[in-house]
Amino acid sequence: MLVIQTQTLARVEALQRIRLLTGKDLRPLADQYGITVWKNGHKNKGWAGQVIEHYLGLPQNSLQAPDFGTWELKVVPVIPGLAGTVLVKESMAITMIEPAEVVANKFTDSHLYDKLRSLIVVARIFQDVHETSAYLHSAAEFDLDNPAIRNQVEADYEAIREIIRTKGVEALTGDTGKYVQARTKGRGHGSTSRAFYARPVFVAHILNLQKLAWMPRVLGAEVTG
Repeated sequence: MLVIQTQTLARVEALQRIRLLTGKDLRPLADQYGITVWKNGHKNKGWAGQVIEHYLGLPQNSLQAPDFGTWELKVVPVIPGLAGTVLVKESMAITMIEPAEVVANKFTDSHLYDKLRSLIVVARIFQDVHETSAYLHSAAEFDLDNPAIRNQVEADYEAIREIIRTKGVEALTGDTGKYVQARTKGRGHGSTSRAFYARPVFVAHILNLQKLAWMPRVLGAEVTG
């Protein structure tokens, strides 16, 4: 299998290479790449994303900048629906919330904007809680270029920003935001770390699984992979 040794891989090329994995099980690749799925009874929730990153030649890092310089990679679990469809299983973590950074920066200068403005989102089938398999279902690119989508995401950001500015980060709840919400991230209910998350309906739109109700449907679009 070809592994690319670069951190500035063009998104179009990355998408083509990811789609070569369509229908393949990512679980054996985790073992092949030495990526831990379970340790001491705890699951590495990001293991599937780390498999794709390793496949594309990206070293692991914890930076808030986009993974590949100009675009961000996300992997989300989907579950089988009716008549061969799939449904987004859960919200998608976008980036951690640093309260001082959020208060100081308008949307276009934020880490949230940097992460969302150019994406590849990969859907992988969630089989069971033991992660016995994880077949790659599809991959889609997304740009924050639709004015209605962008305006709503910006409105969500500003609403969250205002709560942090006036009441503090502890006052945030998952109720704020139509497409993007802020909620705790980390193990256990005592976690104080918070992150921006894309709600499942927004993730489904990004993956072209179910367009938001006001968006026109594209007929006869090319199916790749």
